Amino acid sequence: MKKIMLVALITTFTFVGKAYAEMSYGVSLALTEINASGTETEGTEQTNADADNSVVVPSLFAEYAIGNLSIGLDYVPLAADVSKNTKTRNDVETSVSGTAAAVTTSRTNKAQAELENHTTLYVNYMWNDMYYLKGGMAFVTLNTTESLGTGSVYGNEDIYAGVIGIGAKSDNHRFELLYTDYEDISITSSTTRTDVSPNNKIEADLDTIAFKYSYAF
Repeated sequence: MKKIMLVALITTFTFVGKAYAEMSYGVSLALTEINASGTETEGTEQTNADADNSVVVPSLFAEYAIGNLSIGLDYVPLAADVSKNTKTRNDVETSVSGTAAAVTTSRTNKAQAELENHTTLYVNYMWNDMYYLKGGMAFVTLNTTESLGTGSVYGNEDIYAGVIGIGAKSDNHRFELLYTDYEDISITSSTTRTDVSPNNKIEADLDTIAFKYSYAF
């Protein structure tokens, strides 16, 4: 659905640009602080954790201006890790067989997640010749790249976000301060440890703050 929307919007922008010559294209670099907090529920046990990462994110944009308003589409061609470090945990399980022999099993669990195919549909409102307000909606795929000793996987999730910010521009140069708040995330594991029910669940909250520079052609 997102790919269809992306192609449709780019096609529309290109047609309008040729017809009215009010189209602009550009490239951007955003210094982005990613912050995430979450809870893993395993049976009756809960574990809380936070993750963060600072990354420089490139993007491409196309924009059409109508008076004081500009409607645009911004696309990030790369993926970004949510955490600067892969989370690692070692679990040791002890079970007793039918002959009363204790068996100890050690498992190493590694977890990481990344944001991919980040697309933002936005509107800029110019309140004077230099400064503007930005608002929009973002679409992104959250990829979980875990390696769990149980063989369980969490899978990927398409999530949405609201974007607000302020910006300033002069000639072809733009500077923006942006805040993106993603919808709450809830994903369930495909399997779980022996004698633990229900399957593990992760619930997380994710947001970003970015300082962005853009050059418009």
